Amino acid sequence: MTEENKSQAPATEAPKSEAPKQGAPDLTVQDLQALKAIIDVASQRGAYKPNEMEVVGRTYNRLDTFLQAITPKQEAPAQGETPAQPTEAPAQPAEAPKE
Repeated sequence: MTEENKSQAPATEAPKSEAPKQGAPDLTVQDLQALKAIIDVASQRGAYKPNEMEVVGRTYNRLDTFLQAITPKQEAPAQGETPAQPTEAPAQPAEAPKE
């Protein structure tokens, strides 16, 4: 390589993007849930080649496990509290047999 080639900068440079703002990350739990749904739909429609399915499935499983771990669980009622009852229509009295 000549000295001329060493000192030249590449002819094309990638455009410089703005530095990410400090603070909360831009990726949310809803984004991850959307990605999971996208993978699910794409796999059902046959978007992945057979040799790609292992990687896609492994990634989907890891994403699912992560989402389950960070999603708040339904808490059991505290002591002395009654669990919320689903609203149901009042039970109809049984009809007496007709003679």
